[in-house]
Amino acid sequence: MKKKAKRPPGKKRATIAILTGGGDVPGLNPCIKTLVYRAASEGIKVIGIRRGWAGILGYDPHDPEVHFKYVQELTPPEVRTIDRSGGTYLHTSRTNPSSARKKDLPKHLQKLYKPGEEEKDLTSQVLKNLQDLGIEAIIPIGGDDTLSFADRLHREGFPVIAIPKTMDNDVFGTDYCIGFSTAVTRSVTFIHALRTSTGSHERIAVIELFGRYCGETSLVAAYLAGVDRAIISEVPFDVERLAKLIMEDKRENPKNYAMITISEGARMVKGEMLLSGEPDESEAFLSHAKRYP
Repeated sequence: MKKKAKRPPGKKRATIAILTGGGDVPGLNPCIKTLVYRAASEGIKVIGIRRGWAGILGYDPHDPEVHFKYVQELTPPEVRTIDRSGGTYLHTSRTNPSSARKKDLPKHLQKLYKPGEEEKDLTSQVLKNLQDLGIEAIIPIGGDDTLSFADRLHREGFPVIAIPKTMDNDVFGTDYCIGFSTAVTRSVTFIHALRTSTGSHERIAVIELFGRYCGETSLVAAYLAGVDRAIISEVPFDVERLAKLIMEDKRENPKNYAMITISEGARMVKGEMLLSGEPDESEAFLSHAKRYP
């Protein structure tokens, strides 16, 4: 067994924090466990932030229940078995402190809003809470939404180590994200299951897959499953040309059926991406950032 690193006499023990944000994917708990084990071997204390950025934002040193609700120390015995289950041991949220909505925050934070103010940048509050907890660096595990605020902290001068996690595989600057392989594997399994029914009824099956701005899930799953056509979000498609091609594919198939995968963010030539529902804080922040960089 590897011995723990010894600290020089009188030197304070370093403290780091880990949080997870956005959707849950397989691989999160093994990642958390690995980080905790490695930190322990280096003599580093690990604080787990529960509920993503909402946890560090909502932290209140005056709340006696805060360490159960938002903060907990992570040790090797604590995380020893978490890789045996799915989801995220630290829980998650889609809160983005850069555009925090008053209605979603605890009462002690709502006092920071002026009358009539419903949205506010609370980055300074996050930095204050990190300082209060004695955290010297933070490791956020998440996708484009979660890591956009991690980048904000980095620009504020706070040490950040970002771990990309998204089934879309769309985090800029990385080749592979936690969750992507599972998304592709399960997409291929679903396509193969649907193929039986599609062929039996001689139909055309359209399988919509994750990928609002990145078409890699659609493209890779289509390739591995032997699908006829793959529509991706990066390339607008001509609906009439696509219809002609897929009908040709159907006619040329001895079983008289065809299959298409399509990214959720795909759009027609001269068309726009269709979105529905109220955007969460991360989506609102990213939309604003892309319009006003």
